[in-house]
Amino acid sequence: MRILLALGGNALVGPNESVRPDHQMAAAQAAATQIARLVVAGHQVLLSHGNGPQVGNILAKNDLASFALTPVPLDWCVANSQGSIGHVLLNALDAALAAEDSPVRTAVLVSRTLVSSDDPAFGNPTKPIGRFVDDETAERLTQFGQRYVRVDDRGLRRVVASPQPIEIVEAPAVKALLEAGFLVVAGGGGGIPVVRHADGTLHGVEAVVDKDLSSILLAGQIDADALVIATNVDSVWLDWGKDTARPLREVPLAEMRRHQADGQFPPGSMGPKVESACRFVEATGARAVITSLERITDALEGATGTILRP
Repeated sequence: MRILLALGGNALVGPNESVRPDHQMAAAQAAATQIARLVVAGHQVLLSHGNGPQVGNILAKNDLASFALTPVPLDWCVANSQGSIGHVLLNALDAALAAEDSPVRTAVLVSRTLVSSDDPAFGNPTKPIGRFVDDETAERLTQFGQRYVRVDDRGLRRVVASPQPIEIVEAPAVKALLEAGFLVVAGGGGGIPVVRHADGTLHGVEAVVDKDLSSILLAGQIDADALVIATNVDSVWLDWGKDTARPLREVPLAEMRRHQADGQFPPGSMGPKVESACRFVEATGARAVITSLERITDALEGATGTILRP
């Protein structure tokens, strides 16, 4: 099968979201071992990933250096994270594939996501990014065009636009690499947000694209047979934390939507993953799998995990 495997940014950091280089490399090595098994099993794999902790680290460096240097634009921060995470994944995946005696090699694409300059999100930025700062820091950074909102008593936090993705610009290149036999990493952090000007040229913008929405779009553009969302539990559960708790196995889309309507999946945990899986199935008619990274192969064979079908 052609699989799009979506990893959260937290899957590629250390304990407590540590972004120390050695912690990131260790996390990538652990993930690569599982991903290599998918390739050895005969699947074409496209890996997308989050970048929240990593971009947060870049933004913190921006803030600290702003006394002397102009902060790097947000689209550059996403591009930087795609490059650094991609570099770490390249080394880890190549080593894991070699350990399995697989001839498959890895390619990483710095990839852009087209959004509309007329998207309403640009007029009402609400996506929080980066660290909490005090009033003095926010006032200084506001001079660079950044916007901050107060969050309870924790301080001020930057907010940016999160427009809807329209197209993954590099999707044709991703598809060509998959067909050539590569394990491909693309769409990191939702993709670098760009808009198209009247002359047809693309330009980066200060925004963040939801990584799950861009993964769904990319999966459709490359004709993926399945979307696999890696999380920290083997399955989606009903009545989580109650005596009546039970895992969901193979579930039709209509039933999953009913569970959503009943409030089974909290927005701060499983909710976004279930919503992404539902949207993928609705958009493509293919199946989506939600399971832990360690159980992906078993889940694709129907032995565990939650499988969402049309």
